[in-house]
Amino acid sequence: MIAGMARSYSNPHPSALRQYAVTGEGARHHSGHSSFTPCNVYPVAMSFVAALQTRIGNWSRRRHGVDSEPALITNRRVYILPTRLGLMYAVAVFAMALGGMNYGNNLAMGLAFILGSLGFVAMHHCHRNLAGLSVRTVVSEPVFAGQLAHLQLAIENNSPQARFAIQAEADKQLAAPVHIACNTQVQALLPQLTQRRGWLRIERLTLSTQYPFGLFRAWTVLHLELKCLVYPKPSERSSTPPPAQFDTRNTQDLQRGDDEFAGLRSFHPGDSPTRIAWKAYAREQGLLVKLYAGAAITACVLDWDSLAGLDAETRLSRLCRWIVDAHQQGIAYGLKLPGLRAAPQISAAHRNRCLSALALLGV
Repeated sequence: MIAGMARSYSNPHPSALRQYAVTGEGARHHSGHSSFTPCNVYPVAMSFVAALQTRIGNWSRRRHGVDSEPALITNRRVYILPTRLGLMYAVAVFAMALGGMNYGNNLAMGLAFILGSLGFVAMHHCHRNLAGLSVRTVVSEPVFAGQLAHLQLAIENNSPQARFAIQAEADKQLAAPVHIACNTQVQALLPQLTQRRGWLRIERLTLSTQYPFGLFRAWTVLHLELKCLVYPKPSERSSTPPPAQFDTRNTQDLQRGDDEFAGLRSFHPGDSPTRIAWKAYAREQGLLVKLYAGAAITACVLDWDSLAGLDAETRLSRLCRWIVDAHQQGIAYGLKLPGLRAAPQISAAHRNRCLSALALLGV
């Protein structure tokens, strides 16, 4: 009988195994194993860090308000904390000092005090490396949706000491570190990926530095309005613009006319070599192209209503493609939008005005 009980214990019935897996200790073991996995903990930690950063940013904005340009970084605006390397450095110095006191080793204690003093000096220089700078925004070049925009910052150093490894950050995008000599100004380019047309606005940016040695990180939060105009994304070349019409108004073709000399412009790939101003090039004025004005040219009007049946964004994308192609081909074009009508012209300023109107339509 005892042998039979032993066999039944060592080889339990399958129904008993299923009952153990669903209820009792088996269920508790199974539920505990599935609840505490790293995959479940990591998103919670990341969301907590993001929420903490948002609260800190909102607190900083309430405390300092919107900065006027140029924004001066005072000592009270600079925060500083040790980096991971700095914490390891502090632990090593503390262990060295503790060992020196425990064994009565004056050499180890002296070295620990010297390294500790070096850390305090590094903290002072890291804080001073950021304080006293003035920052202002610079107009950024417009881009098309989907391209990388480079927001520009002008950082000025009016102190007699040079500043090193100053880095700008906004929306988790880092600019390249810049070095600023005394009494000079440099520009930092902050990359931002564009997704839709309109104004790309950055209302909070961070300037930081880990100079020298990387033991400490000093940073400041500035509330400046960085913005860049984003044009609609041009569509594919799947359709042609409206046919050109003969234009006898005041529009002049400054690229293909032959009647009267109208000035010079910079050389673009594809320009005829016969139009190059070789005398200006010999005078080291750069590669320029002669412009002539014609009395009558061909022109077309790009009409919003001609794209009926398409949604608004598709219309804007198609009009953007037509404007870009017409400008590259030297065709005078006008633009007709709801509430806006631009007469046909050929110029870079006209191209920018038309693309800006497309970018801001309905925004």
